[in-house]
Amino acid sequence: MKQITTVLFLSLLFSCGSSKTVRQSEKTIKGQWVLNTINYNQPGTYNVSLLNDASKECFEQSTWQFIPNNNTGIYTINTPNCNTGERNFNFTIQEIDETTGLYNFLLKPTDAKGNSETNQGFRLKLAQLSDTNMRWEQTLTVDGKPFTINMNFSKL
Repeated sequence: MKQITTVLFLSLLFSCGSSKTVRQSEKTIKGQWVLNTINYNQPGTYNVSLLNDASKECFEQSTWQFIPNNNTGIYTINTPNCNTGERNFNFTIQEIDETTGLYNFLLKPTDAKGNSETNQGFRLKLAQLSDTNMRWEQTLTVDGKPFTINMNFSKL
């Protein structure tokens, strides 16, 4: 009877956990990354503030650390003439469709203790993730048309 109870408990525990795709993504994202380039799907000059924090120019070459075991991280803006320094965040990888492997990345800026002042987060599409590269896409509406911001990372 004790063995049956243990098996049922473990089955319940694992069935409530993340999917295989999400677990693999968390394993892959773990570590240090650099945000190399940011580009848009439409030509032109845009004044975009990413994550309600800084401009494209400030975010390019920023460094990012992901710690998936507690879903936290830190990004550091290093660009001169920008508000440099470390910023904390919480993140979640959320699977949309297991058959296609599509998933979202939810990022929420926090303070060093993990508390959010505004409780505002950002939903990004985790469009590409490998052991060496990652691409996020955020689609907004500009003048009634979709406008996509592509953020291209490489692993350090």
